[in-house]
Amino acid sequence: MNHWLLKSEPAVFSIDDLKKHKTTLWDGVRNYQARNFLRAMQVGDLAFFYHSSTQPPGVVGLCKVLETGLVDPSQFDPGSPYFDPSSSAENPRWWTVRVGFVEKFERMITLEMLRAKFSPDELLLLRRGNRLSVMPVAAEVAERIIAMKAYR
Repeated sequence: MNHWLLKSEPAVFSIDDLKKHKTTLWDGVRNYQARNFLRAMQVGDLAFFYHSSTQPPGVVGLCKVLETGLVDPSQFDPGSPYFDPSSSAENPRWWTVRVGFVEKFERMITLEMLRAKFSPDELLLLRRGNRLSVMPVAAEVAERIIAMKAYR
């Protein structure tokens, strides 16, 4: 099993939204490296749900990859902010996964807390200039993040 970190702005789609809907298509990713990470995901992989563009930002829960290799339908919708006129049904450019709710943490593991426990070499999220919305998390780092949710 692999581990990932998925960022979402809570005003757009939050951990509470995922809990309510139970599953969601992780659509709208428009960065090639992040898209490639989505394509590398496997059914059963766990992902940390990270609230970004909020104060404070941080990890708020876990979700699980339920389906992989899905074409992102938002690339074909002219009304979508993620519309890509260069993409076609015959040759889609953007791919995604479906994730399901696993757990909402009792408290957020803030970016500040992550910075105190991990180096940028350990956690891609902490690298200067990193703006990826999807990124891998090493198994050892994932175990340590999960352990952090128990601390008060």
